[in-house]
Amino acid sequence: MAITAGTFESLELRDVGRSFGGHQALAGLDLTVRAGEFIALLGPSGCGKSTALNCLAGLLPLTHGQILLDGRRVDTVPSEKRGFGMVFQSYALFPHLTVEKNVAFGLQMRGLPRAEVSRRVAEAIGLVKLEDHAKKLPGQLSGGQQQRVAIARAVVLEPSLVLMDEPLSNLDAKLRLDMRTEIRRLHQELGLTTIYVTHDQEEALSLADRLVVLREGRVQQIGTPDDLYDHPRNWHVADFMGYRNILAGGLMDGGDGGDGGATVRVGGLTLRGRPVGEVGEGDDVRVAVRPDDLTVLAGGREPRDGNAVEGVVAVVEYHGREFAVVVQTADGATLHVRTPTAPAVGDVVRLTAAADRVLVFPAELSAASAAADRAEAVTAA
Repeated sequence: MAITAGTFESLELRDVGRSFGGHQALAGLDLTVRAGEFIALLGPSGCGKSTALNCLAGLLPLTHGQILLDGRRVDTVPSEKRGFGMVFQSYALFPHLTVEKNVAFGLQMRGLPRAEVSRRVAEAIGLVKLEDHAKKLPGQLSGGQQQRVAIARAVVLEPSLVLMDEPLSNLDAKLRLDMRTEIRRLHQELGLTTIYVTHDQEEALSLADRLVVLREGRVQQIGTPDDLYDHPRNWHVADFMGYRNILAGGLMDGGDGGDGGATVRVGGLTLRGRPVGEVGEGDDVRVAVRPDDLTVLAGGREPRDGNAVEGVVAVVEYHGREFAVVVQTADGATLHVRTPTAPAVGDVVRLTAAADRVLVFPAELSAASAAADRAEAVTAA
């Protein structure tokens, strides 16, 4: 009999929160996870994503809220009885045990028959392609191989839910790409339900069915990768979805949230953009532009929509088919640009972006706006 995932219909997090002293590390997390989904919790360090995962795992008790599996509360159940698998950033392998003994440990603690343990361990090691390393100690393995052992140890338990806390952050770039593919393959092949913590938006976009973006312990947006990538709800989400250029400014006119554009003053620059959310004349705003949406103007070409920014090239990086260029404006703003041709450091360049690719957000969310966004995110989930 092959290894399979434990079965359930839905996992619900209702108003889940965790405080440390007087500090709320996580507040008001509402999320429904359907069986077979791959959910990524995304955000900067300290945003509450690992706290949420540790609450799910039972490693941290909740300060408030409930966690329900098919309507049954599990937040009051001890960690070892929840039936969840956990993959840690640090691998957390027993250094004195071989690969197969590390993988077998959880099954032995459950008191399974020896023959059943042997069969499932061999299959799990085969799933992560480590058959030739089964008798080795963790110290004899590479980082990527050790992470495969950690994944095998989690899936061999046939968990209803697999929790992964930044499992690839200690690996080099090539290994991260390889392991991303392996994690997605195992998720699909075994029919797993996975909740995955990361600060890497590219990793989250490539792996997840849905993303949950957190900031300062609160949900900013929940949605599919393409929804968040194309329609970030606020500038905090935009920052994690590739809008690397985030500039502070003030709204001069427009900004009714409809199809009309908005004119924004950013330092000594005037830009035309598309408003997202409720902004009014005189409001502080954040302007967000992706590096890919900025174009270096050649010769005497005039910009579209009147959007033109002049600056001095400070850094040029070769990225294969294109160059990543850093431009400093006279006002001290730093702009990141991707271009197929390389300017020279010190060149004065003019940049432009189409107005519909320049997003204008409120500088901060009001309490009412944040509550509305949270309700909409939960409804969408």
